[in-house]
Amino acid sequence: MSEDTFLTNLKKLYSEKEITKKYLDILSDFYKCYIKTVNSHTSKKEIVSLFDQLVKLLIDHSKTPFKFELYHKKITKPFNYQKFGIDFLKPLVDLKNSKLYGIDNLKKIKEYIDKKENVILLSNHQSEVDPLIIPILAGDKYFSLASNIISVAGERVILDPLAIPFSMGCSLLCIYSKRYIDLDITKKHQKQMHNKKVMSLMKTLLSEGGKIIYVAPSGGRDRRNKSGKIEIAPFDYKSLEMFYLMGKKAKRKTHFFPLTLSTYDIMPPPEKIQIEMGEKRVVNRGPIFISFSNELEMENFPLSDEKDKVQRRKNRAKYIHNIVKEEYEMITKG
Repeated sequence: MSEDTFLTNLKKLYSEKEITKKYLDILSDFYKCYIKTVNSHTSKKEIVSLFDQLVKLLIDHSKTPFKFELYHKKITKPFNYQKFGIDFLKPLVDLKNSKLYGIDNLKKIKEYIDKKENVILLSNHQSEVDPLIIPILAGDKYFSLASNIISVAGERVILDPLAIPFSMGCSLLCIYSKRYIDLDITKKHQKQMHNKKVMSLMKTLLSEGGKIIYVAPSGGRDRRNKSGKIEIAPFDYKSLEMFYLMGKKAKRKTHFFPLTLSTYDIMPPPEKIQIEMGEKRVVNRGPIFISFSNELEMENFPLSDEKDKVQRRKNRAKYIHNIVKEEYEMITKG
């Protein structure tokens, strides 16, 4: 049996120095995994077309690197990066067995946005493509709302060459995650100043009103523990407090909702936190579950009468984390 044409072309691009050996290997494995996963649900022609487009975008970016602004607005013209990302991921989602919970809360969120008020979604984070997966399950009625979510994103999604074409299709507030900020101590101050500028910009956006922002207060993706169970990463109380403060300072009212995502298997993170860019991509096909829980009372929660300010903030973070954790248990049990 002759070798797959896409893989042959990929090797040709490597021999022509259009891609490096590292990305020849990553893309070859990614393609083989993807085709094995979806070939009974999507035609080979469509799969090859998606990967040809991905490789073209990667090469274009390597020649003319795209610079992400502090606030990156999704690009839909002249090339629709958002549509490309959704089209690429949709074959991986078993829509028939997927479920969206909390439609009444989603309706409430839409009403707030229509009134030019803001919503901040305090969520867990499982797959690097979560911002593109949410619109897939939102359906026609809420697609526009879901596709306009502004995601608070760490630097990896704007620096990793394979992530960049997908990130360009999302609206992002680009910050340095607390998980990586101390890696290079010489750049720590510069990164902190960058984050301050982003927070100031977010305050401006919230003051304009009508914004929906997704943030993972954990600062990273959920991972499996030693026994193989996916654990919802703890919420960092300082991170959560920062977003609460920005919401309070804005000229328009800001509402807070817990959001729970079960998207892990679609594109799982590496088993261990990886510092180097260019992680191996593995995909699976399966159902996803998303739940919008009831609006939060940010000042009225269990142990909110705690006198110590820091402890009170920790209590709030734990309370919201528990809502997401319990909701995750419920939606993944079916």
